[in-house]
Order: sequence, then structure tokens, then C-alpha cells
Amino acid sequence: MLFVLAGFTVLGGLVALLAGAYGLRETRRVERAGALAWALVKPAPQGSERPLLQFETADGDVLELPSPVPPSRREPLPAGSGVRVSYDPEDPRTVVVLGRERTVVDRAFVASGAAIVLLGLALAAAAL
Repeated sequence: MLFVLAGFTVLGGLVALLAGAYGLRETRRVERAGALAWALVKPAPQGSERPLLQFETADGDVLELPSPVPPSRREPLPAGSGVRVSYDPEDPRTVVVLGRERTVVDRAFVASGAAIVLLGLALAAAAL
């Protein structure tokens, strides 16, 4: 029974580890290969906590998207200001606000996932 618990623990840890690694990879990809633009920060719509970012793509399309910056940040995005964003030209809805990336959350997923995998492996070793 302990061996089954260890297997589920390892699988759960792998899911967390892979989710964090994917988030880090996507953030870096959009930062490096994305197109740059200036975005206007607009007030959050009724019922939402995140402000809107309005920017023009290289194709001339104007997009208005919720900010990817969590509202719990110490320095929220002030409405009416401009911020530099990097967006994926193939999917402009994928946006990174430069200087305000959320890599801490993704790194925490990687670290906790790795710790849970190690715990699962220790449980498996104890079961044998």
C-alpha cells in the first residue's frame, strides 16, 4: 500500500514540476522571441481585479487584454501609465509585461514539485 502512495506522490510532484518548467519556458520564449510594444494600462473593468492592457500589434490590430501581472504584486500597474510588453506574434494574447514577470510562482512550482518527487522516491524506497 505504501508503494502505491509513493507512486501517486511521485506523479503529483512531476505534474507540479512540469507545470512550473512549462511556465518558465513560455515566459522566456515570449520575452526573447516576442514582438515588443508599448501598452496603455486601463482601469480594471467592473468585477475584475486586473487592469486592462491596450496595445497595437505589428499587424496594426489593437488588442485589449487583462494584465498578466497578478493584483497581489507590491507595485500594481497604475491606470493611465504605459508599460513595455512582449507578445507572441502568432498569438498576441500571450503577453509578458517586461520587468514584472511572474517567474517566482513558476520557480516555486518547480522546487515544490522536485521536493514532492524526492519524498515519493523516499517512500518507495521505504516500501521495498
